[in-house]
Amino acid sequence: MREKIILITGANGEVGHGLIRQLYEMQDTSEVVVLDLSGLDDALTPMVNRVITGDILDNELINLLLNEYEIDMIVHLAALLSTHSEFNPESAHRVNVQGTINLLKLAIEQGRSRGHPVRFLYPSSIAVYGLPDVQTKAQQGAIDENSYLYPITMYGCNKLYCEHLGRYYAEFYQQLSAAKSIGLDFRCVRFPGLISAHTMPTGGTSDFAPEMIHAAAQGKPYESFVAEDVRIPFMVMPDAIKALISLSEAPREQLKHYVYNVSSFSLSASEVADRVKANFPDAEISFEPHAARQNIVNSWPADVDDSAARQEWDWSPDYDVDRAFNEYLIPTIRQYYETSKS
Repeated sequence: MREKIILITGANGEVGHGLIRQLYEMQDTSEVVVLDLSGLDDALTPMVNRVITGDILDNELINLLLNEYEIDMIVHLAALLSTHSEFNPESAHRVNVQGTINLLKLAIEQGRSRGHPVRFLYPSSIAVYGLPDVQTKAQQGAIDENSYLYPITMYGCNKLYCEHLGRYYAEFYQQLSAAKSIGLDFRCVRFPGLISAHTMPTGGTSDFAPEMIHAAAQGKPYESFVAEDVRIPFMVMPDAIKALISLSEAPREQLKHYVYNVSSFSLSASEVADRVKANFPDAEISFEPHAARQNIVNSWPADVDDSAARQEWDWSPDYDVDRAFNEYLIPTIRQYYETSKS
């Protein structure tokens, strides 16, 4: 008899770490199997059933998963992120699109063998948007899930396409076949900029906010790669994990959409700097916009409309902007650097 599991790909990233910890607190660790190119940090290994070091493009590995486990849910976090995708767009397409197709097909085959659809949880990104200019961005305010979907990055293009692939595999896969596919239960959270107090920013396009805080906590000057007035929506990592778990647990009959915006607060780069300086008065923050990165962030909404998530699965963030900075980001990051000095 095959072992029933939750499969998490890309588990050794920021979101994966937070999700593993939360699932560990919620349930028996025997259900969680993780897959990542780099394995899993030693501190998290006792929290899961099995760590598989491997590639989502490896068809033999996908077949092993199909044959060895009964997969109840797939959380597909593995991706080549935004900045790296711009430098390696073809590699990004292979990882972000073909890798996702491999996991979608795995879910389809699992559903066929189980007799009911596998839940497939997919994190998308604000990068799917592409507003034409800053004037439109300022005028439109909070953008819903279906507007201005003209991404200008490979990562955004990949994410938007995979949102549609999820819808296709859920509803239309093998629609001309005599025996209709059982499909899958595709659920997608479209994240804003994510800020974690527990992991270092990795050079992502929305990382100007966490980079400011980390630099100030270390007493280092920071040069922002976007201008003072650049504004995008943000969310702290605990709320990102909450959103994933809340959507995964929502009864299917309540869900009228496949893709949901979620957000917590919207800040400009100068507002982030003001909050950092309020907590680190000696912080040195300057603004030297990088034209190409600035252009990318300018194409993203100043805010997103997450009313569908609020109405259909009771989404509500735990951290508004004040709590995010005062109770989570500033004290946690400050303590980390103070501890590392001693």
